[in-house]
Amino acid sequence: MRVLHFSDLHIGVENYGRPDPETGLSTRLGDFLDSLDEVVDCAINENVDLVLLAGDAYKGRDPSQTHQREFAKRLSTLSNAGVPTFILVGNHDLPNAVSRATAVEIFRTLQVPNLYIGDSLQNYLVQTPSGPIQILAVPWPRRGGLLSRDESRGLTIDEIRQELENRLTIAIHDRLSQLDPDIPAILTGHLTVNGATVGTERSMMLGQDHILLASTLHQPQLEYVALGHIHKHQILRDEPPMIVYSGSLQRVDFTEEQDDKGFCLVDLDPNAPRGNRLVNFEFREISARPFVTININIKAEDPDPTNTAVTEIGKKDINGAIVRIRISIPSELESHLRESEIRVALDHAHYIAAINKDTEDTRRIRIDNASAEGLQPGQALRLYVQGKDFTDARQEKLINYGDALINTEEA
Repeated sequence: MRVLHFSDLHIGVENYGRPDPETGLSTRLGDFLDSLDEVVDCAINENVDLVLLAGDAYKGRDPSQTHQREFAKRLSTLSNAGVPTFILVGNHDLPNAVSRATAVEIFRTLQVPNLYIGDSLQNYLVQTPSGPIQILAVPWPRRGGLLSRDESRGLTIDEIRQELENRLTIAIHDRLSQLDPDIPAILTGHLTVNGATVGTERSMMLGQDHILLASTLHQPQLEYVALGHIHKHQILRDEPPMIVYSGSLQRVDFTEEQDDKGFCLVDLDPNAPRGNRLVNFEFREISARPFVTININIKAEDPDPTNTAVTEIGKKDINGAIVRIRISIPSELESHLRESEIRVALDHAHYIAAINKDTEDTRRIRIDNASAEGLQPGQALRLYVQGKDFTDARQEKLINYGDALINTEEA
């Protein structure tokens, strides 16, 4: 039995994009859909028995009709191929009112074949081509579903979060006790586990996270724990049951620049005894859009700052990348930096996120007026050069040139 685990699809993230001339849609939407296509192709071509999305199908709780259409196309492809898909509800899928539907609830309403929606903390039995599998779903909790208004009245935010964590832990242990030992079981959760490394800006996470202990999830009734919510792929426990964040399929911002992106393939042996069914795990990288930061340090003695910047850009592979430039430059050289030429050097980038210039005021030696009036030109030149961040050899060279000019003028 093969399970494909991915998370945090975030259809609708369109920052650092531009209109696609063929479709009129954002190129970033294309990036996220292309990555989903890789998931779908793998599932069909490699005989995957279950595709598991561990939360956050969309960027927001109210996806546009276009975003819904494109997501539904991929789900329909899986459904028609007979591949079951389980979608866990994440924090970005939840409405802002209890009575409103989640962003993915429409698919259950339409009774799409082979599609399961995990919107409550319970055990689901999913039929796959290789037999049944149990899924203990831990979606992002609706606080109103765990704590009534009367129960939370007078509590601080930290106290409410602690109470949520306690109740989630109790509920998870209760569902674990109900699992059938003769059927493979996995847990999928959209949550933060203590010890996990956050791989993206906190702004992507709405509100304060509830945090569960890894020991709460590392239970013998399970074969694998498939997590979502944190965008950085990481393995929190490598002994069965493995606890794994698949990470997001695409980079959202520059905090994820160095993160590998992809999905997880998990092979289970349904005929093995409980606790010994996990036979193989693989993280499969995909061709996510690269983010590239180029740091350029311009020295005070640089005769051509623009050429230096262009040279540094040429050392990086920026083809098709989202690029930001950070230039540290002395203030007196800023006017010599020709941004138009720098943008030409970035022509092969997919998107120029920023060209930031950090101007540095160089150190100056100041003297009083009386002393200045008695200075000879050569002495003034020496004070000026010594106040710059030049090497000794550079200082000597400039002083010699200056002395030669002064002597020529005086002659």
